[in-house]
Amino acid sequence: MGFDLSKWYNSQYKHQALVEDWEKLNKSELDDYADDIIGLINAAYAYIGGHSNYSDASDVEKEANRGADYEVIDIDNDEEIDAVSVSKEKPAGEKFVASGHDGSSKAKRAVVGHKIEQLKKPGFYIEVSGKIKDILLKAGVPQVTDKETIEKVLAGKEVTMNDDGSYDRSIAGTMHNKILLGKPLV
Repeated sequence: MGFDLSKWYNSQYKHQALVEDWEKLNKSELDDYADDIIGLINAAYAYIGGHSNYSDASDVEKEANRGADYEVIDIDNDEEIDAVSVSKEKPAGEKFVASGHDGSSKAKRAVVGHKIEQLKKPGFYIEVSGKIKDILLKAGVPQVTDKETIEKVLAGKEVTMNDDGSYDRSIAGTMHNKILLGKPLV
């Protein structure tokens, strides 16, 4: 058994590869990967019964037509995408709206690490709750607690502020408690 240069390189530059190898899909690529993307999103949101905007592969194109951009990564070099990050350009910047992964620890770390890197930069933000909220806060992603800023970022959405900087709002007809993280441009 000889020296495996590829394996050595990946072990030496693992973190760098996770940050730099995200690829934004164009329209034709999106069509090719729609089934994979919906599978990754369904896997990530299975514990809460799914994502309100994604139930089947046709929703990938529907959301793309509504402004969604899809970034993907293959972290194990098997030519299949292992994680997806979905965002939409909004007046306050780039809003992360969905994630997906193949269920592996590496894929989960890749998508969460990608979001953490971006959310610490001006112009990126996310609404979160649950386990991901705790992970992002622990990683030092800044929380927006100012009511006026939150209302500007979520223009047109009715929010009820809570004393801890969280807020309640209706999403797909169900009330959710959320926090706003990142550095929106307002």
